[in-house]
Parts: sequence; C-alpha cells; structure tokens
Amino acid sequence: MIRRTAPAVILLCFTASLAVTPAAADGGSIAAKQAQAQSVLGQVQQLDSSVERAVEAYDLATTKLAHVRANLKQNHAELQVAKQSLRRAQSALASRVVSLYTQGGNENSLEVLLGASNLDDLVNRFNAVNRISAQDSQVLGQVKTFNHQVKTREARLKKAKQQADALVRERAAAKASVESQLASRKALLSSIRGQIVTLQRQEAARQVQLRRELAQRMAAQQATPAQALTNTVAPVASAPSTPSTPSSPPSSPPVSTAPPATHSSVVAVAERYLGVPYRWGGASPSGFDCSGLVMYAFSQIGVSLPHSSYAQYGMGSPVARSELQPGDLVFFDGLGHVGIYVGGNSFIHAPHTGDVVKISSISGWYASTYVGARRI
Repeated sequence: MIRRTAPAVILLCFTASLAVTPAAADGGSIAAKQAQAQSVLGQVQQLDSSVERAVEAYDLATTKLAHVRANLKQNHAELQVAKQSLRRAQSALASRVVSLYTQGGNENSLEVLLGASNLDDLVNRFNAVNRISAQDSQVLGQVKTFNHQVKTREARLKKAKQQADALVRERAAAKASVESQLASRKALLSSIRGQIVTLQRQEAARQVQLRRELAQRMAAQQATPAQALTNTVAPVASAPSTPSTPSSPPSSPPVSTAPPATHSSVVAVAERYLGVPYRWGGASPSGFDCSGLVMYAFSQIGVSLPHSSYAQYGMGSPVARSELQPGDLVFFDGLGHVGIYVGGNSFIHAPHTGDVVKISSISGWYASTYVGARRI
C-alpha cells in the first residue's frame, strides 16, 4: 500500500513508471491514468492523515482509561479498608452505648439510644451527651473519621466510573471512525491496484538505499562520535525547559533549550523493526502504530513512555529542528504522527495501515506538517 512518502515523491515515482511505458501506448490514455492516480492518491493521503489522528485519539483514550481503571482499583481497595475500619469503630461505639444504658445511663443516654434515626444522627446525639469521657471521644472520633473516608471513597469511585464510561465511549467512537475510513481507503486503492504494485517496488528499492545510508551514519558515529555529531547536527544548549501541553501543538517552533541527547541508542533498537507491518493500536514486534513503535523502542532501553503521540509530546524537552539529534522524537500533522529521528534529516516510523516500519525524510508532506520535536 502507498501512503505519504509525501505526495510529491509518490507522484514523481508514478510519473517515472509511466515514462517506461512502450511508445505505442496511447498518450491520452496515459494522461488519463496519471490524472486518475493523482486524484486517488490525493484522497488516500487525506484519509491516511485522518485515520492516523483517529488512531492516536484511540491510543490516548486507551492510555487515559488504563490510568482511570488503576485509580478505580486503588480506590476500591481503600474503600474496603475504610469500611472495615468503620465497622470496627461502629462496633466499639455500639458497645459503649450499650454499656451506658446497662449501667444505668441517665435520660441523656436514653435519648441517644431511642431518638437516633441513623448513624450520623446517633453520632451527633452521642456527641452532645455530657457523660462523654476521653475514651468515648476517641471512639466517636474514629467513627466520624472512617465514616467520612467511606463517603469520600464512594464519591471518588462514582466519578472514576463515570470517567471510565466516557472513555470507553470515546474509544468506541474513535475505533468506528478508523474502521470506516480504512474501508474507504481500501476501496480507493483497489481502483489503481496495478499502479500501486509499481510504486511498491520503487519504494522498496528506496528503503534499501535509506537503510544503507543509516548504517553508514551509525558506523561513522561509533567510530568518531564527535565528528559524526558535527556532521549531522549543531551543538545543543543544556538548560532545562518545561514540557508543553500534550493536547495541542505549539503555536511557534520550540526554543532550543533541551539538554544533551542521551538516548541515541534507541535508533539501533528501532532499526531492528524495519519492515514490521503497521497495525493500529499495536505496540509489539507483531505490529506497531506510530506511537506504539516509539513507546516499545524506548522501553527496550529502560525509558517508559505513554502509548499516544499526544501524550508523548508532553514528555522531555523541546528541541529546535536545526538541532535535532538521533533519538529525538519528531511530530507531524497536529501531533497525529510521531517518529524517531535518526540523523540526516530522516526518521524511523510506522506510517499507516498497509505500510511497514520504515525510514522517511523530513521533506514534502512531512516538512509541511512538521510540528516540533522532543528530547527524552
């Protein structure tokens, strides 16, 4: 399948394939085919961007849902502890009230026992009795405290369940959007299946060349690290910065305040998975989406990242494009796409359904939709 190897590159390849058509072919037919392919590929390009944003919305909802469910589990456990503590405190209070009554409690005590309509009322009435000792006050205080904890935990659980339900609905909507758009994409591509086969062969050859260039850069970097960095990027300032909000891209390019890169080894990890098929929602060697590849690659070097391009943009420090170094995260299309910079104005990423993990250049479509970069 073809994607956004940048529309200009795609159409250039397609034009080249037409150039080798036998001279006997009808010129008008060739022009019509080219126009059809341009139109279809343009529609596919738009669908790819839309699908990927829907996929990342699904991933973000999944990440949030996991957090909410973890809170639910913790709050549920704490609620059970609070309820057990409350039961023990209530038992102690009940024993104390019975003791007051059986030992000849006065009219105030009888009023506490006979007039209370519920636990809160009993606590309030018991608190008003003049015969309260220090021990009684302690028992009463425990009942109040644990009763408050139970109510607080129950309220938190209710709110968390509402959040979880909303996120489940959000994920379902994102999934439906993805599946619907993928069906449209498949129908469009089937209409130019023959042309796609040619473009796939050309893209495969291009990937072989890009891998060779990456291997050469990495070998040079290992042999002479200082020289390799000089050849690929400018020096980076070391002052820290505050992460920007992950839910929206910055209004202007990030200021170069990132610390020195320390995770360039992640490039070698990501390179192992070149050729692995794209699978939306995927985060394992059986299939990756864009943020899933980034999350998995960094996990292999001991760095934990969320499975969402939007959330990943909130990690680390901003980096100016002119100061990118291998291992930096690069973001595109309103944060709907992310990859790992490898040097030489290129990055490794999982592009879209029908494609595989590959190396692409930050040019064409990627340059026009570039949002920014983060150094983890």
